[in-house]
Amino acid sequence: MSPEQFGQAVLAWYDLHGRKDLPWQQGINPYRVWVSEIMLQQTQVGTVLGYFDRFIEALPDVQALAAAAEDEVLHLWTGLGYYSRARNLQKTAQIIVAEHAGEFPRDVEKLAELPGIGRSTAGAIASLSMGLRAPILDGNVKRVLARYLALREYPGEPAAMRELWQVAERLTPQTRVNHYTQAMMDLGATLCTRSKPSCLLCPLRDGCRAQLLGLEQQLPVSKPRKALPQKRTLMPLLVNPAGEILLYRRPSSGLWGGLWSLPELEDLEELAALAERHGLALGEAHELKGLTHTFSHFQLAIEPWLIPASVDGERVAEADWLWYNLATPPRLGLAAPVKTLLKRAAAELTAGEIP
Repeated sequence: MSPEQFGQAVLAWYDLHGRKDLPWQQGINPYRVWVSEIMLQQTQVGTVLGYFDRFIEALPDVQALAAAAEDEVLHLWTGLGYYSRARNLQKTAQIIVAEHAGEFPRDVEKLAELPGIGRSTAGAIASLSMGLRAPILDGNVKRVLARYLALREYPGEPAAMRELWQVAERLTPQTRVNHYTQAMMDLGATLCTRSKPSCLLCPLRDGCRAQLLGLEQQLPVSKPRKALPQKRTLMPLLVNPAGEILLYRRPSSGLWGGLWSLPELEDLEELAALAERHGLALGEAHELKGLTHTFSHFQLAIEPWLIPASVDGERVAEADWLWYNLATPPRLGLAAPVKTLLKRAAAELTAGEIP
């Protein structure tokens, strides 16, 4: 297929089958497209749907996001994971308000310089909300093009990425770039899926080399897998007589940056130092069901213990520590496994399992 035929086939398919009713496709503007694109990084559309609506309702424009408390932003993001996305979202909002008078730059290169955006997301914002001709190469489009070319390398390799960007640039049409961009993402999400691609329904079937060679199930080449390192930690849920759990805010950078979490210990023997630090008298520890949380680069086995605690004398609460009320929880950003453990603790306390 020529680039013109490729574009025509994609747009004809979009007119009949493309997705047009997603929340961020309504009242399209750069802010809504940007928030959706950041949420969709590493996350399925079905998961993002509820989060997007809640986020936009609470923070309807870039000015509201820039001015929001970090805890509110992280609270709205809790459960989506990859929390650096949320922190970069707010950083970018503040830059747009402070340096661009609240308007998104109408330039792909300037967009790509903003925290957390990058070349493909910049292209999506520019094409979907501004009508600018800009190629994209998100995971779905990468898969479509890797199969179309019958690319025999892992698409994440530098040489393969360069080739894919060149092809994406060449194939992007001059008109209807917003529809073309959405169509390419839709093709990858609905037809050219990771497993069992629907080649018979694909508008690019006649020109797809992977399909012609019978390699659609083998391509794209998977990323070489490495065994994930295993780590473990003990998380005490110290509960006071009011039914509140002691939490602390993690440093802004690094794992779960800026989120509220439970203390992490090597073993129960370290509890004494934690209790002394906060002036607590501890009761008998009760082990809760453990859980394993998988990060991109390791697995964390969490051993949770629910422990009654009472304040021993007068003690001023330290900064970045708080008592989290399980009955009327504050709007805070919580690490996903911590949110799960707090729910388990609440269930145990409600059931009267812990004296």
